[in-house]
Amino acid sequence: MATPKIKSKTSTPQKSNHTPERKAALKPKRFKSAYSKAEMEEIFRRFSVQRPEPKGELEHVNPFTLVVAVALSAQATDAGVNKATRALFKVADTPEKMLALGEEGVTQYIKTIGLYRNKAKNVIALCRMLIDEFGSQVPKTREELIRLPGVGRKTANVVMSMAFGVPTLAVDTHVFRIANRLLMAPGKTPDEVEENLLKVIPDQYLFHAHHWLILHGRYCCKARKPECERCVIADLCRSPEKTVDVPAPLVELPQQLVGEAVE
Repeated sequence: MATPKIKSKTSTPQKSNHTPERKAALKPKRFKSAYSKAEMEEIFRRFSVQRPEPKGELEHVNPFTLVVAVALSAQATDAGVNKATRALFKVADTPEKMLALGEEGVTQYIKTIGLYRNKAKNVIALCRMLIDEFGSQVPKTREELIRLPGVGRKTANVVMSMAFGVPTLAVDTHVFRIANRLLMAPGKTPDEVEENLLKVIPDQYLFHAHHWLILHGRYCCKARKPECERCVIADLCRSPEKTVDVPAPLVELPQQLVGEAVE
């Protein structure tokens, strides 16, 4: 009697559910800048010549007023925030003084700023937390800063850089636009742009990079119509919107007048 053949369980290979197309979709997209390492170094070298000591244009007198100013600047211009906070910070430059004003008191000073009622509420809540949990001192770490009401990652990065000298990269509307328009570090979200920029900005230029990109976007590579004829990196720029190939003269600009920002 013939012995029946037993089919091996491994004789027939199983088909994978991962087709080539599916496998490609599962792979994370690799970030690719339009610029070489040498080109990025040259771009930021020129920015450093143009503005050796760039500064943020929000007026403040200490880390506390900086936190408040940056929180108020969400969906508002620096110039508009400065007009509102000049009088406010004269009477309330500590969490205790601000808390004493109350929401209505703060509102009277900032009512020219968009979303002022919700911002006043956050400022008062922020002051309570600083007093109750941080001894009235602004914390220095991102993890602690983002716990404060009205403070997100961008605000935390600005405070860490401007108040405590930590090299961070805050992505606001200007930085987000520049990174995408110039194909420098494209991304769909501010966090993605921040992550990508940190990969391509040379370490020696990181501390001031945030302000260089903001000021370039605010005064040269403007949202509605880039002023390419005034751009010191026009020859290196890969933007499809570029209109000029010859860079503007690389000279140091006049010292910034903080508080006089043009939006």
